Amino acid sequence: MSEGAQNPIRRMPDGTVKQVGPLTGTRVWTVPGRANRPLAAPRDAARPLKRGESTQLCAFCSDRYLETTPEKARLVGPQFEQLRHVHASELTDTVAEFRRFGNLFEIVSAEYWRENHGFRQPSAVVEWAQEYLADPAGRAHIESLAAIRAAATGEQVSVEEAALDLLGGSHDVIVARRHVVDGATTDDQLASSGTLTPDEHAAYTAFTVQALADIQAAQPNAAYVAVFQNWLRPAGASFEHLHKQLVAVDEHGPQVDHELRLLSHDHDLYQRELADLAVSERLLVAATDGAVAFAGIGHRYPAFEVFSTSEANLPQEHSPEGIRAVSDLLHALHAATGPLVPTNEEWHYRPPGAPWPMPWRVVLKWRISNPAGFEGGTKIHVNTIDPWELRRRAVTALEQLRAEGAIADGIRIGDECTPEDARLRYAGDADAW
Repeated sequence: MSEGAQNPIRRMPDGTVKQVGPLTGTRVWTVPGRANRPLAAPRDAARPLKRGESTQLCAFCSDRYLETTPEKARLVGPQFEQLRHVHASELTDTVAEFRRFGNLFEIVSAEYWRENHGFRQPSAVVEWAQEYLADPAGRAHIESLAAIRAAATGEQVSVEEAALDLLGGSHDVIVARRHVVDGATTDDQLASSGTLTPDEHAAYTAFTVQALADIQAAQPNAAYVAVFQNWLRPAGASFEHLHKQLVAVDEHGPQVDHELRLLSHDHDLYQRELADLAVSERLLVAATDGAVAFAGIGHRYPAFEVFSTSEANLPQEHSPEGIRAVSDLLHALHAATGPLVPTNEEWHYRPPGAPWPMPWRVVLKWRISNPAGFEGGTKIHVNTIDPWELRRRAVTALEQLRAEGAIADGIRIGDECTPEDARLRYAGDADAW
């Protein structure tokens, strides 16, 4: 066994912290003196908002509904009632707290599934497309979007074919109502995951879980659906408007395949290599009855790992309470991070049909540095904040947020957490797998 494998995290005499990702083998150094750099991404000077401008800042804003593809669903009202297949002529009849629609420029396109897998849209999508085009406002909407795609790709398609692709694609976006917080006076007062209320974030998370299940059911050729959130441009976001993305792919990807190979020999992999390590190194950040969060080891960027402690594996197999447990921790960590720090949120779970158990976990990364020549040449990554410091910062912020009533009730923080909070149950009876 290599020295790195024996010592996933260690502090050198000069203070340098060396880490090796337990599941990835990624080598990371944190060098003393680099942790105090600003976390927030550089921005242009704040610009005062004109009257009514806060709902028109980007194509995801609520006064620009027709700039996105037809809605698959929306949540409305304080109870987050779900409406499906809202007609173009009815888009402004309600205000969507959260909307789900296809990405106009998909990572994996409808054509990909059609040409490579022979996929044809089911009758329900064909009927929806016909109904949408029968409404003059709907036909005009599709024609406008088809023209935008044609200008970008150089390929002209019929309005009927465009409708099928736009309505039946397997790359969806979940968009929140606000671009900036309610009552904002300048354009830098962005509405992030952490500025939502715990109830709003719970609805956002549950809506995403349902979208994941819908895509898996609708695209039989998909081996996996990647779920992620890019917040702010340095983290890859096209718009500084809160949204998640779900992309169906026809392979698991090398990291999932690698973890499945490890799991074939050790079903308790995540407990032993991640959760137990977090306990032994005092990296637990927070816990709920159903989820635990700790500072992750061996990430290229400062990263929190939020694990469900449920026996369920796929997100949609969780109970509403189990989904809420994950959501409350994730919301609290976003709130502790703040709205001006670029982040990536990545969901991980057992692919449907995979032979071994895997927990649902969400990794929240602070994208506060840019890899450069040193990383490329050595494959040693410089992470400016080590896991112990990340934990300290998060615990301090979470305690303040709890005192302000800004995060969900019932969250245990820092030393209030116990080893039992980090007991993962995803494998159930491991011998049964």
